[in-house]
Amino acid sequence: MLQFQVRVQMAAEPERDSLPISDCTTVVQPHLNQLLTAVILLDEQLHIEYMNAAAEAILDGSLRRFQHQPFFSLFHFSSLDPSVVQQALQDEQSVSDSDVSLVLHDGQRITIEFIAQPLRQSDGRLTILLELRQIDQIRRINQETRQQQQLQAAQSMVRGLAHEIKNPLGGLRGAAQLLAGELDDPALREYTDLIIRQADRLSTLVDRMLGSNQIQTREPANIHALLEHVVQVARLGADLNVRWVKDYDPSLPDLTMASEQLEQVLLNLVMNACDALQESHTPEPTICLRTRIVHQQTIHGTRYRQCAVVVVQDNGPGIPAALRDTLFYPMVSGRAGGTGLGLSIAQNLVHQHAGKIEVSSEPGHTEFSVYLPYIETRVDTPLGDKQKSTSNKESRRE
Repeated sequence: MLQFQVRVQMAAEPERDSLPISDCTTVVQPHLNQLLTAVILLDEQLHIEYMNAAAEAILDGSLRRFQHQPFFSLFHFSSLDPSVVQQALQDEQSVSDSDVSLVLHDGQRITIEFIAQPLRQSDGRLTILLELRQIDQIRRINQETRQQQQLQAAQSMVRGLAHEIKNPLGGLRGAAQLLAGELDDPALREYTDLIIRQADRLSTLVDRMLGSNQIQTREPANIHALLEHVVQVARLGADLNVRWVKDYDPSLPDLTMASEQLEQVLLNLVMNACDALQESHTPEPTICLRTRIVHQQTIHGTRYRQCAVVVVQDNGPGIPAALRDTLFYPMVSGRAGGTGLGLSIAQNLVHQHAGKIEVSSEPGHTEFSVYLPYIETRVDTPLGDKQKSTSNKESRRE
């Protein structure tokens, strides 16, 4: 049997070697189209020679449309420098990058893992093979997990700090009040009043860090009316001539929510955008408010058939890379006068609505996307509810 296999292989090799290059490509292409990884072949000028079906899906176009076009001309923005690929081709060395941001000309943003491998063809031509894998979903899951961890760590830290700070503050304030009652000199009483005021200020700061634990009444409301009120407040409070762009989806159903809490969330995001534009002296400062409805969205392990998305977008300098991973921690701020509490409180309030906040930022484009699910469209049922449902069915049978 082994001899037979060897003979078949030896007999097949000359036949495979004798195939023209075009025939080999024809044979390989159907197999490449079965891959989930995008495969693109570029020539020496980085023009597209071939791309498989996965690449067509990522780039939102067919091989017939993109063939012989410069690869980097397909993007409005690319964090990958074309010179890196060109240098790899010249040096005949592979290059890779695990975090490449691309913006297509229709505005779609994708994040990919990238590997470039130079290949010399049988006719002597030097080409480069690109392997692309879209990682947006993985990044969203990682970001959601990281935010959950940040929220839990922040709440634990703040509760501990609140206990350690508020107890001494209460004693300090009470002692100052008693001391003020014993003082006849108004000049001396000014010092005790100062102690009381500062103790109250610190107590208020701690309360803000803790956020509201009271569950406010939730009623169906129009998110667009809420956004209009936020814009009105921001226009009065921001010392900046901002161009407002409103891209609302009129088909968005009313959302069951605590309006005051969500107004605080959205106002915080909008005012942060105004502050960033003002401090950076951005020419033609623009804030875009966009609403959409997405379907079959999974948030914190629970799937919803419908979910409202509110996007606050600005054209400011972007969030510094050093702050992106710790953005939702309390006391973390990119501004000199910032308290670092706004985003932490906003995240907590959105979490109380079973939602999440996603962030994407680069110079000239920062987006905060607030996902607010329609609770009544929840698909996944908690285990306890399933057990209750099962017990109810059994009781009915009896």
